Amino acid sequence: MFGGKIGPAEIILVLVVIILLFGAKKLPDMARSLGKSARILKSEAKAMKAESQDTAAAAPPQPGPAEEQQPGQRTIQAAPGDVTSSRPVSEPTDSAQR
Repeated sequence: MFGGKIGPAEIILVLVVIILLFGAKKLPDMARSLGKSARILKSEAKAMKAESQDTAAAAPPQPGPAEEQQPGQRTIQAAPGDVTSSRPVSEPTDSAQR
């Protein structure tokens, strides 16, 4: 319809529609919150990248038989569709019942 070209008239029309929909008072607040969100996203991405590099550089050794969890402690893994995370659980030992 437009031949793939956007001219100044179309840009002005889009801006007028945006101002009519959201109002002139809300636009600066929306732009400010969008900027804050972009900064937070950028910092989180940078932190995740640094964390993955630190983890890859300092890979922990595999636990041996002496370094395994205590007999009364085990970790319950969440189901694939579950939104909760895994957590350590204390269980009663058999020695308490003897």
